[in-house]
Amino acid sequence: MSGPDSIQIEPLDARALCKRRKRFRLESASGLNSASHLELMPVEWRELLTRWVKRGGKSRWETLLKDAGTANLSFAEALREWLLRQGWAIVIEERKHGDWWPQSLELRNLSLLRTTLGISDKEADAQRWQAFREVLHALCDDNLAPALLALDELPVHRALARYDLIAALQRWQDAQQSGTRRDFALSARDDTKGLSESEWNWLEQTLDLAEFRIERHTPLLLLSAPLILATPHGQLDLSSCADFAALTPATIQTITSASGTISRWQLVENRTSFERVARQREHDVGVIWLPGFPPGWWRNAVGQLLDLAPAPAYIACDPDPAGIAIALKAAALWHERGIAWQPWKMSATDLAALRVRKPLVEADRFQLTALSQKNVLPMQLAELAEWMLEHGEKGEQEGYL
Repeated sequence: MSGPDSIQIEPLDARALCKRRKRFRLESASGLNSASHLELMPVEWRELLTRWVKRGGKSRWETLLKDAGTANLSFAEALREWLLRQGWAIVIEERKHGDWWPQSLELRNLSLLRTTLGISDKEADAQRWQAFREVLHALCDDNLAPALLALDELPVHRALARYDLIAALQRWQDAQQSGTRRDFALSARDDTKGLSESEWNWLEQTLDLAEFRIERHTPLLLLSAPLILATPHGQLDLSSCADFAALTPATIQTITSASGTISRWQLVENRTSFERVARQREHDVGVIWLPGFPPGWWRNAVGQLLDLAPAPAYIACDPDPAGIAIALKAAALWHERGIAWQPWKMSATDLAALRVRKPLVEADRFQLTALSQKNVLPMQLAELAEWMLEHGEKGEQEGYL
């Protein structure tokens, strides 16, 4: 397809209702990539374009808008469209709210752009980064997609300094390794202290490291249950604990059998609420702490425990959109085994009774819509979602559990 000013429009998905598209000018178009056009640019455009080029050539549109500043949003949009018409840019757009919105911008012919803008000293770095970037995109799986996008957001010199961390994460993932931060640092850079604090912060902001089985310290499964767990080295009597026990994943892997009677498992998200429930549990009930979106180590550990001591689940999470998503994720362990589960303390009545509630934000509304479209929600969760949308409020279970 083609649009005005010889701009080509190419759908990026094969569905009948296209949600993403690419806009660009054909390379054969007359006047494409003319350096003389750049030399005639307004000074303000040139300065902004220079900042964009220094980012490496492909960035999220939101990031480029930040470079322009809130007072110059229309200024940035004008530059984007000029670059598109002159053949210097490819724009990826996403359909939202009945219109097309820029998602990312990729600059073309970076070598000529850098030379014309006087930043040719970084050309070699840009070429190196593009080569590394192609390798990473071929190497990494979908779990690392957010990190690859985050690298695109960084200045080239910083992206080059951090690309090895993503490659190391993929190797860690492929080998199904697990451990602490120091274990990963040793694997990535042969030094347990080889990652700086800023690098750790960047990784944590970009990815859920728990999903890659990387913890600050050895993770612990917190639980209270009337069970005696047998291991090759002896027995663990959980019922002897005054409140609850903390077991490492490695310990749980050694368990060969479990004796005792469990009528149901109660999963509680909020840590304070978990401790209250664990101390007050009925004699034949097991209680497990659910640490937010359940990481891989937690799912493996609870799955093994469930195989040894199967029982229905009662899952209690915050009465908010994320809580519904967390409950569904945890419930998958029971669903996979054909064991019943149900929400617990997650009703619209529980939320309405809270003395303090919080307003929903736009992201909450989007999440509720997505959850309803992708899942057949249990009646209690469907009613909770409906109440939140109707009243525009959410809550935390600590207020009543």
